[in-house]
Amino acid sequence: MNFYWPTLIGFFLGFSFGVGCALAVMYSIYRGGYRAAVKDSQLNPQPANYQQELHKLPKQ
Repeated sequence: MNFYWPTLIGFFLGFSFGVGCALAVMYSIYRGGYRAAVKDSQLNPQPANYQQELHKLPKQ
């Protein structure tokens, strides 16, 4: 067996699974934060942190 095949297979598997898994984890963290923000916006009364960040947004 040639030296290049195991190296290429290892590189492909490491890159595809490594980057793919990292992106999946970052996306799940992002979606969890988004869900928490939507939940906080629906609460009555709204949390203090939510109101502080809301005042920091530019008015349009």
